[in-house]
Amino acid sequence: MDKQASDEVRQKIRQQFDTAPYPRKPLEASPKDELNFLFTHNLVTPYYLRNQKIIKTEGKVILDAGCGSGYKALALAEANPGAKIVGIDLSEESVKLAQQRLEYHGFENTEFYAISIEELPTLNLKFDYINCDEVLYLLPNPALGLQAMKSVLKPEGIIRANLHSILQRVYYLRAQKVFKIMGLMEENPREDEIEAAVQTMRALKNEVLLKVRTWFDKADEQWILMNYLFQGDKGFTIPEMFSALKTANLEFISMVNWRRWELLDLFNPDDLPAFLAMSLPEIPVEEQLHLFELLNPVHRLLDFWCGHPNQAEPCVPVAGWQYSDWEKAVVHLHPQLKTAEIEQGLLECITNHTSFTISSYIPLPTTTPILLESSIAACLLPLWERALPVMSLVAHWLNIRPVDLVTLEPMSQETAFEEVKELLIKLETFVYVLLERSA
Repeated sequence: MDKQASDEVRQKIRQQFDTAPYPRKPLEASPKDELNFLFTHNLVTPYYLRNQKIIKTEGKVILDAGCGSGYKALALAEANPGAKIVGIDLSEESVKLAQQRLEYHGFENTEFYAISIEELPTLNLKFDYINCDEVLYLLPNPALGLQAMKSVLKPEGIIRANLHSILQRVYYLRAQKVFKIMGLMEENPREDEIEAAVQTMRALKNEVLLKVRTWFDKADEQWILMNYLFQGDKGFTIPEMFSALKTANLEFISMVNWRRWELLDLFNPDDLPAFLAMSLPEIPVEEQLHLFELLNPVHRLLDFWCGHPNQAEPCVPVAGWQYSDWEKAVVHLHPQLKTAEIEQGLLECITNHTSFTISSYIPLPTTTPILLESSIAACLLPLWERALPVMSLVAHWLNIRPVDLVTLEPMSQETAFEEVKELLIKLETFVYVLLERSA
């Protein structure tokens, strides 16, 4: 795309979001109870995935690149207590709304600017975390957008960004081409263009594939704009995502919903040929992710975390720790689980001797419900007050269950340790608990 065409598309995108800021959330709406949403927007999550260490958010500087009407900037403020929030967006109307939103909810350590991602260096700021959600695929060249963000990212900083999946999104992109041919996207789509798109889709026979794959009768105006009449929308593949990272000299950390990209989960374990069972886990991450999207393109977004190369702390996966590692480890509950509501839910499960479904609060990292037997889940209760050494939880478990229920003999320290260890490994897989080894 040449510069003139690129500038025209950018102007159309700006006009679209000036006219219809996104997302259309009431000013008083707050994500503070949307734990899944906050889990994604908390710097603690990707920092731990990369470094197996905890980071304090107090004093950190966080950018929402493409902040829109400010709902995600508000989520960043809620999820990262004490952080300074900076937002940028092409749309001046969106920036005004974002500023009003955060002020309404009592967040004063904020700044908002109506600038493009390429203009970020003009702010003379460096960021600990950059959230670039639903933006990168609108740029003429995503790699240039990543380079611009990298230039203002602190050495240990992390970027969250995403691209539309062309494999999952293909029918919507085809619909956009239809409406471009019809002339509905020559200018900023408004009521007439929206109504024309709706009438066209309703007029199609129900068996027409484009209607089957994209249409539903309750689609509202915002949905029509963000799918059928979305200016600048493009789709990408996993190899193209990694190519952009390579061009920008950024290192892939993880997919944001990493557990839902597990290649082996696509196969029936009993039917999986031995050669695949042995070879699939050994192939590079990029190839695993690409195979997943070819086999099962269910994810609208290729949503990922990345950072400067060679910044990951050397660490051993928790499942491979020695006893000496466990002896020196401290257990933290993920900040988004440390709510009075969840603590009360656990207390009720303990009282009623029912399983505690921890994944019901933050389902993002899981593909199936994660249930904990109520008695051993009780040994997690002290974590709502403070982080504790692993061995303190072992001692707590011995107080709860001093006797082996089968042999009626006193439970040994070794048995108690193994049971707590098994619980913590299970929960750490989903970042429900964070395990940090002391020096």
